[in-house]
Amino acid sequence: MTGHHTLGETEQAVQSRLSAFPLDFEAMAAISNIYRASTAIRNHLERSVLHENDLTWTAFVVLWVVWIWEGPETRHVAEEVGISKGTLTGVVKTLEARGLLTREGHPADGRLVIVRLTDAGDELMMRLFPLFNAEEAFVAQPLSSKQRTAMAQSLRLILGHLESLGVDRQADVRADAERQSRRRSRTKN
Repeated sequence: MTGHHTLGETEQAVQSRLSAFPLDFEAMAAISNIYRASTAIRNHLERSVLHENDLTWTAFVVLWVVWIWEGPETRHVAEEVGISKGTLTGVVKTLEARGLLTREGHPADGRLVIVRLTDAGDELMMRLFPLFNAEEAFVAQPLSSKQRTAMAQSLRLILGHLESLGVDRQADVRADAERQSRRRSRTKN
């Protein structure tokens, strides 16, 4: 169970509460289940593999990005991890104090900072990632190989859709909200 209520209880309560609204219930179920599954997976990985290594999910993902991209700029790490540059600064400082990362100035632009794994950071990732992947395999165990491939492809489609159209959609939604807010203000006056 990922929360106070089971998935079945939650879906039943949502249907009961919202059945009168003209909503896309299939889309709602798909997206809410992605969210619930990702939260449950994250919690499982933090409590199994990462906790033993005194790492948070965010710290692990920062190490992963730096490990894979071998010396990225901090702004790119923040983008890849999905956190603010300010949050990244705190995480990097913590990992640097533990001797897992180093920061250095960019050779062509002194305003930019490059992040690299130390030997200890590289050794940690070399030891930790197979354990992490074993838990990924455990989580995906109920799915057949074909189902895993189909799920990965479906999620790639969602990500590609958001990467290509999401920013424009966000701007449209904000503009609609501002127009509605102005209309409500005029109606009140």
